[in-house]
Amino acid sequence: IGPEGAEALAETLKDNKSVELINLSRNYIGRDGTKALADALKVNQSVRQIDFQDSDIDVVGAKELAEALKINKSVKDINVTSNKIGPEGAEALAETLKDNKSVELI
Repeated sequence: IGPEGAEALAETLKDNKSVELINLSRNYIGRDGTKALADALKVNQSVRQIDFQDSDIDVVGAKELAEALKINKSVKDINVTSNKIGPEGAEALAETLKDNKSVELI
């Protein structure tokens, strides 16, 4: 779906109260798509599982997701395998676990 599709999905997720699973694996949403979805997760409380495997997420995107997960308390499982988050992005996500007790699997 690329960044533009991710941005459109993010706008919908801000008001959606029923979607629990999002699978965006291999959709190459990039930095802009990741930021838009992270912003949506700050207000969405229905999403429980997100698969971002191989979605072209970099360290900046990982940090955006980490900030969103500090606020979001519904996500339990987030998959970021096969992305370019590096040690810095992984550390940002790990730090999130200090504030977020709902995430069970990264």
